[in-house]
Amino acid sequence: MKYQTIVNGQTFDIEIVEDGRVLVNGEERAIDFRTLREGELYSILLDHRSYEAVVEERDDRHYVLITGGMYEAKVTDERSRRLESAFMAFGEGDSEAQIRAPMPGLIVRVSVEEGQEVTRGQTAVILESMKMENELKVPRDGVVRHIHVAAGESVEQNKALVTIG
Repeated sequence: MKYQTIVNGQTFDIEIVEDGRVLVNGEERAIDFRTLREGELYSILLDHRSYEAVVEERDDRHYVLITGGMYEAKVTDERSRRLESAFMAFGEGDSEAQIRAPMPGLIVRVSVEEGQEVTRGQTAVILESMKMENELKVPRDGVVRHIHVAAGESVEQNKALVTIG
């Protein structure tokens, strides 16, 4: 599984390989991670050095106290980044915005209708991909100008699903 972690503004690409190896920015690292107190205290063995970390999760961020330093971290996996980029790529403004399929899949439900006023963050389409249902949200306030798909339809990545004006 691949993750992207942003720690105090610095980005790290982390890959956990099936055989248990961990790559950080393409370099293999020796890491062992244990929970000491669920949801707050962890023991980390990193490159043969031992650390204890206190972790607090708030909103979509983790706050980590380790070796006397406080670090803010945001961790996202590949699937989440695709969904977020599909959501955020539209921007604001008067032009039309399209909700596009961030990955191939099956349309489970279209939750909006043409002519309907919608608000940013409202679910427009549910797309099933890799046996998971993904809610695709409206990128900005507007009116649904066109629906390009119907429930039960298979779609390819980047297919236009809904146009918002």
